Amino acid sequence: MQNLLNHPALAAALPDRLPFTIAQRTRRVYDRLAAFYPLSTMFFHSRAHRRAMADSGIRDGMQVLEIATGSGEMFRRLVRVNRGGATLGLDLSPNMAARTQHRVSKEFPGSVARCHAVDARFLPFRDEFFDAIVCCYLLELLSQDDILRTLSEIRRVLKCGGTFTLVLIGEKTELFNRLYRVLGSLAPAFWGRQIEQRVTDFLTLHDLRILSDCTVRQSFYPSRVLTARK
Repeated sequence: MQNLLNHPALAAALPDRLPFTIAQRTRRVYDRLAAFYPLSTMFFHSRAHRRAMADSGIRDGMQVLEIATGSGEMFRRLVRVNRGGATLGLDLSPNMAARTQHRVSKEFPGSVARCHAVDARFLPFRDEFFDAIVCCYLLELLSQDDILRTLSEIRRVLKCGGTFTLVLIGEKTELFNRLYRVLGSLAPAFWGRQIEQRVTDFLTLHDLRILSDCTVRQSFYPSRVLTARK
């Protein structure tokens, strides 16, 4: 794999409005909104989560990782399918991770399912540990360098032949794009910025082969769902 942090093809690939990491601000924002964030999932994300599950190829008995669990809606779907395996979840926000762990422990007693507060740029797992990895609505919150670091970590801990399923905010509607740019300028630590038109280049440069790629819409909110294989 190439040295992606210095790859010339990426120099102009992403007009980076987040030149420095905003991880600390993002963690504080999501900690404060942990009790309310499930509403966002209910109204805008659940259809994309269903499609991601359908395309991921995840089945019972796997070692599965979700990065950026948020309110835990996708994480619970993963645990429900993978009751005989091990499902691990990570979120930068300790409050988000704790709420998700509490709910999963009540809903799925006996399942091997753990959720912790971890920075996705530094995954605490050995190489080629997971059969499948899922990541929803995270990369928008990262600077370009941090996107590359996170994808490098994901590739490192994913088994050869394993699948990586990624959900991003879509860019198919100009009116939505304009609104999102405004929101992102007002609260970058919460909204980030759209990157989905560049994501295929990022995956290809990390030697991740795209298996499926589709856009789904819920309310007025578009999401792009991709599954790739290492």
